[in-house]
Amino acid sequence: MKRFTTTTALLLSLIAFGSSPALAQSTGTYQVNITNLVPAQVFTPVLVATHNSSAAFFTAGAAASAELQVLAETGNVTPMTTLLNADTNVLDVQNSGGLHGPGNTGGVVVTGSDTFNWVSLAAMLIPTNDAFVSARTTLPAAGEVKVLYAYAYDAGTEINDESCASIPGPNYPECGGAGTGGSPGGGEGMVLIHSGIRGDGDFGRNRDWKNPVARITIRKVS
Repeated sequence: MKRFTTTTALLLSLIAFGSSPALAQSTGTYQVNITNLVPAQVFTPVLVATHNSSAAFFTAGAAASAELQVLAETGNVTPMTTLLNADTNVLDVQNSGGLHGPGNTGGVVVTGSDTFNWVSLAAMLIPTNDAFVSARTTLPAAGEVKVLYAYAYDAGTEINDESCASIPGPNYPECGGAGTGGSPGGGEGMVLIHSGIRGDGDFGRNRDWKNPVARITIRKVS
């Protein structure tokens, strides 16, 4: 009886202090790659985050957050990064840095776990007013390679005037230089699937696309 009591007490102690192998948190690192499939659009730095099922960058059909608005209108991932880093539902936040042209792949390595087993990503398309590519999915198991295709969304925060005065970015032939990235306002008021470039402003239909706009590849590396 004494031996049973001692063993039981030790087991309870291990569980209480999180030392039970059954309760240990399994973590790993994951390579997340995003390939630009659009012939005449460039992706800004790709923001990637691992999180639990409660977190999401946005809700389709609802208004975009102020942080998503900045990402979708300017390509600046800093406000969204700050927001995610303060969220207890998020484990890791990284970005690919640089611009990713047609056929180019941007990638990051992020940490995931049994609890934080979802991954989301987003990047602006330029030249557009407020188009962004995004995807949200679960992390793959060891030895699995997950491949999915992502659509372009309209943040709904800026009217799609397709104007050099409204669109940021590097040297555009249509603008005779860089876009100035003003904020005309307007917009649909909610996140929707983007309808593409209509050719009504400074940018012609050659800048248009058909969804999906990106291929996402995710694999566990350690």
